[in-house]
Amino acid sequence: MKALTWHGRSDVRCETVPDPSIVDPTDAIVRITSTAICGSDLHLYDGFNPFMEAGDILGHEPMGIVEEVGPEVKRLKRGDRVVVPFTISCGSCWFCQNELYSVCDTSNRNPEIPRKLMGHTTAGLLGYSHLTGGFAGGQAQYLRVPFADVGPIRIDSDLSDEQVLFLSDIFPTGWMAAENADIRPGETVAVWGCGPVGQFTIQSCWMMGAGRVIAIDRVPERLEMARTAGRAETIDFTKTGVYDALMEMTGGRGPDRCIDAVGAEAHATGSIDAVYDKAKTMLMQETDRAHVLREAIMCCRPGGTISVPGVYFGVVDKIPMGAFMNKGLAMKAGQTHMMRYMEPLLRRIEAGEIDPSFVITHRVSLDKGPDMYRTFRDKDDGCIKVVLKPWD
Repeated sequence: MKALTWHGRSDVRCETVPDPSIVDPTDAIVRITSTAICGSDLHLYDGFNPFMEAGDILGHEPMGIVEEVGPEVKRLKRGDRVVVPFTISCGSCWFCQNELYSVCDTSNRNPEIPRKLMGHTTAGLLGYSHLTGGFAGGQAQYLRVPFADVGPIRIDSDLSDEQVLFLSDIFPTGWMAAENADIRPGETVAVWGCGPVGQFTIQSCWMMGAGRVIAIDRVPERLEMARTAGRAETIDFTKTGVYDALMEMTGGRGPDRCIDAVGAEAHATGSIDAVYDKAKTMLMQETDRAHVLREAIMCCRPGGTISVPGVYFGVVDKIPMGAFMNKGLAMKAGQTHMMRYMEPLLRRIEAGEIDPSFVITHRVSLDKGPDMYRTFRDKDDGCIKVVLKPWD
């Protein structure tokens, strides 16, 4: 089959690799009809995750048709149309039983790595390095799906792939980001990052009753999408200071809730801490650039909440803990507990509350995937979200 494979920093290739097969009796094989490139994939592309190996198959936003199921799979059958979540969860451990699916403690095949780095293991993730199990990803013509009775959601309606594909990750991720912010009706929410997750975070904030949403980015196309599709007020951080702008917009109080939808590769203009981060990461003395997290802490009104859906990998410096503690802030973060949200959000799509396809700007074949990684990373050609068609 054809698949997009990782071979080093900025080196993604479309190659022919062996087809997957049933390994465990709870597996399914899915023929992928649509898949996508996620902002989190760029962290791998840019070399931020040190646990990749040459030839690893990328991708964690797939959907398709079930081709084969293992003997213990009861919920799915050949021919079912499914969206596959990026998390791999067993469904039976203590964490899964408590709907904490992204920290399932049995699905990661390499639990010793995250335990050493983080104190505990995380769930296995599709196509996201050997830190999270080394599972082949979904930017391919076929995908092996472990614990197939737990993760995939069946699509029984005639909704298009593009309307439901993002149930695999970014729509539930944006929803959980807004949920973690504990938004109360009428409150002001500031969202850093207008990439795909940021766009769905904005949409989710409105659906949860926000009174104002303020979106922060530097890319004109992203800011325009936040203004039009997202109905958000916007700040271009290359043109104005974010703190001063937010204080002016909120009468000096600050946003009630702040959401970091950027994560490890934050950019900033004229910021001392951003220069510091760049130097420290080049010297391998820091792994992540945490400018947005610091800024969110400083901007959030006292007693407010910081939500962090943006992916971080390791250690960061100069977090203003004094401000965080003395302002009485709360913080919630985490990979998305996918199976908690996929079905309810599918119902919202079916009801016409949202059409997630609004975020798509590019549709290409798998062969063009390596070029689209560069285009997406460099934000060229107005690129916000790429959908790949493995059989075109």
